[in-house]
Amino acid sequence: MKKILYASLLLSITVSAQYTDINIIKEVKVKNKGVVVSAHPLASEAGAKMLKQGGNAFDAVIATQLALAVVYPQAGNIGGGGFMVATTADGKKIALDYRETAPSKASFDMYWDKQGNASTDLSQNGRLAVGVPGSISGMFETLKYARLPFSILIEPAIDLASKGFAITEQEANLLNDHREKFLKHNKNKTAFVKDRNWKIGDLLIQPELAETLKRIQKGGEKEFYHGKTAQLILTEMKLGNGIIQAQDLKNYKTKERKPLTFYYKGHQIVSMPLPSSGGTLLAQMLKMASYEDLSKYQLNSAEAVQIMVEAERRAYADRAEYMGDPDFIQDKTEMLISDDYLRSRWKSFNSERATPSKDVGNIISQDKKESTETTQVSVLDKAGNAVSVTTTLNGLYGSTTVVSGAGFFLNNEMDDFSIKPGFPNMFGAVGGAANKIEPGKRMLSSMTPTLVLKDDKVKIVVGTPGGTTIPTSVFQAIVDVIDFKQNTNFAVNTPKFHHQWLPEVIKVENSFPEATIRALEQKNYKFEKIKQIGRTEMILVDDNKTIHAVADGRGDDSVGVE
Repeated sequence: MKKILYASLLLSITVSAQYTDINIIKEVKVKNKGVVVSAHPLASEAGAKMLKQGGNAFDAVIATQLALAVVYPQAGNIGGGGFMVATTADGKKIALDYRETAPSKASFDMYWDKQGNASTDLSQNGRLAVGVPGSISGMFETLKYARLPFSILIEPAIDLASKGFAITEQEANLLNDHREKFLKHNKNKTAFVKDRNWKIGDLLIQPELAETLKRIQKGGEKEFYHGKTAQLILTEMKLGNGIIQAQDLKNYKTKERKPLTFYYKGHQIVSMPLPSSGGTLLAQMLKMASYEDLSKYQLNSAEAVQIMVEAERRAYADRAEYMGDPDFIQDKTEMLISDDYLRSRWKSFNSERATPSKDVGNIISQDKKESTETTQVSVLDKAGNAVSVTTTLNGLYGSTTVVSGAGFFLNNEMDDFSIKPGFPNMFGAVGGAANKIEPGKRMLSSMTPTLVLKDDKVKIVVGTPGGTTIPTSVFQAIVDVIDFKQNTNFAVNTPKFHHQWLPEVIKVENSFPEATIRALEQKNYKFEKIKQIGRTEMILVDDNKTIHAVADGRGDDSVGVE
């Protein structure tokens, strides 16, 4: 049984397994030490171990990502992709794009039937849903900023995969819930299906994944994209309707982008540019909200929530119309985040009533169930290097297809394209031509790894999983600290809300204030209660240079300390 103490740094559980006395640390306050915050205690521990061995934040984030691919298979990955935003101790700002790409045989209508109807079953499940993975490329691109060799950084992941670790009750339930999908979309036996149901404390041992990681340890990036692992991926494609070709893997490259930077109330925000919509949405939402000055109101009050929701509504309408891979479309970010444009968008704001979504955008949508499986790593080392990384398989366990003989899940990121204009993906997000499927194109994302600087020093490292709820959760975390003067723990764990233009509803966590809901219902807002929104990982440096690191209380997220 576990306890969560949000006010201090202690929480531990004991399990009977290869890894025992696992410490889930929810909050730390330290000085002159590095910290790692991630979705799993063993992954955070792997990152912290690298800091203790003389590595920096970049070493830690690589080791943590690799460990998450083992201990958090529903989202941690080597078969998916992600984004990294970082700043070095000497002020260099970095944005790495290792988002998946559409295979060379992909086409805009590849998920349509003869009648022109789009099939999300094909874009979300099985081998046809898979984009060319970028995670391993991204980690090796990150390595040039690190200190330790990759062979050391991958050791904790190899150890966890070969020796196994005890799963939690939540992890057991997830594996059991997906058993039929695993059986349907895999022709060979995998480590994720047992003859009986999984239960808490069971060991998850992944020998095939361990061997894959050992091959990468020895052969590097080339092993994944050119070697035996690549051949195993191609063989897996042929077991079904997959279309990834050898050339797709050989041609994959991480792209270094120019970080999206802007200012909010004396703070410099550094976030991810396209093909992630996250940074652009964050800039739009913060700037529009600033026209009403949130600091005049209370956190989660009806006045504050209305302002933030209406900023979200307008930003997400722009996401659908304008945003996609900047290598394939005209990048209109500069226009979208300009004051002239945003003030014109904000003119329709009316504090007395909800703005109808049809008044701010053009595409008609239908509601869809949301999937939110992404994972976030936030790292700050004692030298001042800060890294925020968000990676994903997209849905829970991605395509639910495991590479036979290699032991890892493949993504279902093709669903993040607009598979048909106006047709919603698994997150209910819609898009148009800017995000249509094209060979080699990177699908639009919502991931929002973000840094906040004050006087050129790192103040906040933040990010979260959650699909289309990611940018709004990061938005809320930042204003909770800057406008509402909340401490880190409260900014992470306070009840969250989300609006994304379509569907025309505000999603709120079950514990969201009822008084705020009732007040906004009087203004024609509609609400839907859900269990949770995101799992924010935040590090904050206060004015006394004390580092506050908080792992979200919504899961088994944990802080690792140097």
